[in-house]
Amino acid sequence: MNLALLASVLSLLATVAAQPYDHYDMGWVNGYRQGFNFQCPHGELLVAIRSYFSEKEGSDRLWSFECQPVPENLGEPSDCWWDDINRAGLEWTSTCTRNGLVAGVQSKYFESTLDREWQFYCCYYKRRCPYSCMKTTDVPEYYREEGEMVIPAYGYFIRGAQTTFSGVLRDRQWKYILCRLTDFDCEFENL
Repeated sequence: MNLALLASVLSLLATVAAQPYDHYDMGWVNGYRQGFNFQCPHGELLVAIRSYFSEKEGSDRLWSFECQPVPENLGEPSDCWWDDINRAGLEWTSTCTRNGLVAGVQSKYFESTLDREWQFYCCYYKRRCPYSCMKTTDVPEYYREEGEMVIPAYGYFIRGAQTTFSGVLRDRQWKYILCRLTDFDCEFENL
């Protein structure tokens, strides 16, 4: 084997080994400071969300999402749509309109606020209504930490989120709004 080639390979391996582990192999849907559009396959809903913060990368997060098929008794979604945009740099609460459930997320990064705007992709299942709704604890628990939320029990679905934004730390904490759906058709909208 050529000694120059061996030296170059060893040098490359040493460089890679010396770099800090920065969570680049976790199936992220975005790069830092990049927008993204994630939608679950038809008939599936969001069940897990993960993020990783980096101050040196514009105080931004990498994001990863997981979906799961809905229970058979819900059937196919009757309609899906992009709900209202939630602006960067602000605190907000957003639930899918028309009793919808979250089946996707899109986001755009803004250098001026070092934050993102958010929009949920919502799907509606017949005339089912949410009930037994609750909010998760803060995700992440503290600003600038890695965040992870997995639906805590079968039969709960993500309906929306409430967020707080720290203008000093340039990061956001989330409380996800989780609900069950009735097994029967209902005639009212549960806001």
